[in-house]
Amino acid sequence: MIWELLLATLLLIFLYDYYTRMRNQEFYKRIPLVSKIPLVGCILVLARFQPDNLHSKFQEFVTRFGKSFCAPVIRGLMVVTADPRYVEELLSSQKHIQKNQLYWLLRGWLGNGLLLSHGQKWQMMRKIITPTFHFKILEQFVDVFEQQSRVLADKLAEFADGATTVDIYPHVGLMTLDVIAETAMGVCVNAQRNSKSDFVQAVKDVTNIVATRFIRPVLAFPRTFKLLRPQQFEKQMEGVETMHRFTEKIIEERRLLLQNKISTNAEAFGPDADDIGLKPRMALLDVLLQATTNSGQPLTHTEIRDEVNTFMFEGHDTTTSAISFCLYLLSRHVECQRELFDEIRGHFGDDTSRPIKYSDLHNLTYLNCVIKEVLRIYPPIPVIGRWLKEELVLPDVTLPPRTNVLILLWQILRDPDIYAEPERFWPERHLMSNVRASAFSNIPFSAGPRNCIGQKFAIFEMRTVVVQVLRHYELLPIGAPVQPSIKIVLRSKTGVNVGLKPRVYENV
Repeated sequence: MIWELLLATLLLIFLYDYYTRMRNQEFYKRIPLVSKIPLVGCILVLARFQPDNLHSKFQEFVTRFGKSFCAPVIRGLMVVTADPRYVEELLSSQKHIQKNQLYWLLRGWLGNGLLLSHGQKWQMMRKIITPTFHFKILEQFVDVFEQQSRVLADKLAEFADGATTVDIYPHVGLMTLDVIAETAMGVCVNAQRNSKSDFVQAVKDVTNIVATRFIRPVLAFPRTFKLLRPQQFEKQMEGVETMHRFTEKIIEERRLLLQNKISTNAEAFGPDADDIGLKPRMALLDVLLQATTNSGQPLTHTEIRDEVNTFMFEGHDTTTSAISFCLYLLSRHVECQRELFDEIRGHFGDDTSRPIKYSDLHNLTYLNCVIKEVLRIYPPIPVIGRWLKEELVLPDVTLPPRTNVLILLWQILRDPDIYAEPERFWPERHLMSNVRASAFSNIPFSAGPRNCIGQKFAIFEMRTVVVQVLRHYELLPIGAPVQPSIKIVLRSKTGVNVGLKPRVYENV
């Protein structure tokens, strides 16, 4: 009886799949299926995906199927695209702003913060947080970037013998943690001076585990994840708890400090507040602690914690990736590094103690080209996604409701139809006009209403760190080349390796 029921169920699945394909023949001509075997075929396809080969596997599928392809998933459809036309329609939409369901795997860590929220909650929090990225506040943040990047330069001195291989990623990671803690939460955690950071290790552990769950549908469900991978489940829970303790402790300390200021009439908003109502160097946490909802109520502790955790994630690990790969590429391209150093030296002179200011970073044209090219070749978030609550009409096909869409930024940013010699690190390309490019073919920070709110923050931090490091050191092509690994954020299986040699300022 059991076998009969099983066979009947399989027969119904095959019949339903056949019916669906016949009904949607035109759709599958535009967006082909990755496997014609019902359900099982897609599972077999996904089994070949790993974080260390995700970028190459997606490229293999783009070459095989075209810029868009799809697979059926539980209660819906997964569409994967590297077509800028489709991406423009989706990301520019004010209606389709809900993140892909795979993002839900981050909910235990980030809760309902800005990255994962949608609808009125997202709109309210976006409005509250946006002022913290006003240029007058960003100008003050550059001082933090300068101070912490100087600590980084000092710490790197012990490796600067011209022969030692340095995996720059963990060193940059500690620096970006110091930066984000001071700018987002208004505290100094001195991660660079106390390198055994539980928070940094917890971020690494959790993102590694979640990255694997992204490509293993059976592990997406907490109960099956706990059953099949109990050790990883416990490690993820411990990591999340570590990060929550870290942020909650600081939230409470900052809340008490703010209350003490108010009780002693040292108001957070004093006579020196600027014309947008914020004092210089006001941290994101201060904004959240004093914000109110649309109904006039203060934000709850959970809402504040979720936003701080989200900002810590998006402003720490992603920026670490971008800066590390930038230094790596400069180490492997001597002429580009030399031209950039000449520009930096021409602006700052030979005095490496001269502070880097906000105004300085607007006047370095080649540096801006280098940053753009790094983000094109090695985007910190190589894949982003959306979930369609309603149908989406594209130029030549309509995506049905309940579709999960993955956007392959890695492939779009390396598209040979858009970029000449796309694999080449060529900063000068950004000084030329490109008639094949569009506003949605160069989007390392996403685009549209849900673009990265902190992209200017990240770019100015990148600029500051690169200037600081190149003023002090020559970067050398030492160590194993990178092997990209997409663990939510782009990393390298082999580390991001460079060599360092103290910069010698010879008379011109």
